[in-house]
Amino acid sequence: MRTMIAVATKELHQISRDRRTLGILLLFPAFILLIYGYALNFDIKDVRLAVQDRDRSTSSRELVSAFVNSGYFELVGYLDADADLDRLVNTNQARAILVVPARFERDVQTRTPSIVQVIIDADNANTASTVMGYAQAIVAEYSTTVALRASAVSAAAAPVTLEPRIWYNPQLRSTLFLVPGLIAFISMITAVVSTALSVVREKERGTMEQIRMSPIGPLAFILGKTLPYLTISFISALIILFTARLLFDLPMRGSWLLLCASILLFLVGAQAQGLLISTVATSQQVAFQLAILSSFLPTFILSGFIFPISSMPMAVQAVSHVVPARYFLVALRAIVLKGVGLPAFWEQLVYLGIFSTIALGLAALRLKREWA
Repeated sequence: MRTMIAVATKELHQISRDRRTLGILLLFPAFILLIYGYALNFDIKDVRLAVQDRDRSTSSRELVSAFVNSGYFELVGYLDADADLDRLVNTNQARAILVVPARFERDVQTRTPSIVQVIIDADNANTASTVMGYAQAIVAEYSTTVALRASAVSAAAAPVTLEPRIWYNPQLRSTLFLVPGLIAFISMITAVVSTALSVVREKERGTMEQIRMSPIGPLAFILGKTLPYLTISFISALIILFTARLLFDLPMRGSWLLLCASILLFLVGAQAQGLLISTVATSQQVAFQLAILSSFLPTFILSGFIFPISSMPMAVQAVSHVVPARYFLVALRAIVLKGVGLPAFWEQLVYLGIFSTIALGLAALRLKREWA
C-alpha cells in the first residue's frame, strides 16, 4: 500500500506540473457535453423560404401563412413573376421557394385540382428530405382545411397538391452531401495536425536555439515549415476529390480553377491555425491535443457538415463563425454540385482570407516574440 500510494503521489505531482494537459482532461468532457448538447439537433428549423405568389389572393396568402406559422420556415421575401430563382438558390439566400400558380383561389373555389410547387435546394440531402416532408405535410393540412370549409356550403372541394422540385441532387443521394464535407473534414485535420507538430518538434529536439542563431528569419522559417505541408495537403485533397468522383460519382459542375483556388485558401487558413497552435504548445502531445480539439470537433459539428447551422442556438451559431470549414463547405458545394461562379460565393472566400490573415499574423507575432 505504501508503495502504491508513493507511486500515485508521484504521478499526481507529475500531472500537476503539466497544467495544460490537466486542463484539457478536466474541461474536455464538459466541452463535449456543451457542444453535443446544443449543436446536435436533428430538427430542421428556420428554413429560408422565398415565395413567388402569382395569384396574390386571400387563399394564396393563407397558404403562405401556413408555411410561416408552422415554425419550420422563415419568410425571406416575395419574388416577382419573372424573378431569377436560380440566383436566389445559388447564393443561399433561400433554401426553398414556394411557387403559387395564377388562378389559385379560383381553382380552389371551383373545386378544380390545383398544384403548388416547392423548389428545394438539395446540396444538403438530409435537410432537403426534411424540408420536402414539412412542405408536403403543410400543403396536405391546408388542403384538408379548404375541403372541410367548402363542404359546409357545397360539395367537397378538390384538394391542393404539392409538386416538389429537387435541384442539384434530384435522387437525394446522401453521398453527394457527405463527400464534400469529408473533403473539408479530412483536409482540415491533416493540415492542422501536421503543421502544429512541426515547430514543437524543433522545441522538443532542442534545435530551436540553433535555428534562432542561424541567419534564418521568422518569415523564411514559417514559409519553409508550411510550404511542404501545404503541398502535401493540397495533393491529398485532390486525391480525395478524384477518388470520390471515381467511386461515388461525385459530379464536377463548376470551374476546376475556382475549386483549386478555394482548396488552397482553405488549406492556408488551416495551416495558419496549426502554426498558431505550435507556437503556444510546449510539447508534441499538447500540440496534438489542441490540434484535434480545434479542428476535429468544430469541423464535424459546427461547419454544417452534418447538422444545419440554422437549427442551432444563436450562441452556438456565433461560435461557428470562427470555423473556416463553414465557409469552405459553402464554396465547395457551390462549385461541385451547383456549378456556379465566383459571384455566388465570393463572400465565403473573403471570410477564409480574413481567417488566414489573422491566424498567420498571430502565429508570426508569437514566433517573432520567441525569436527575439
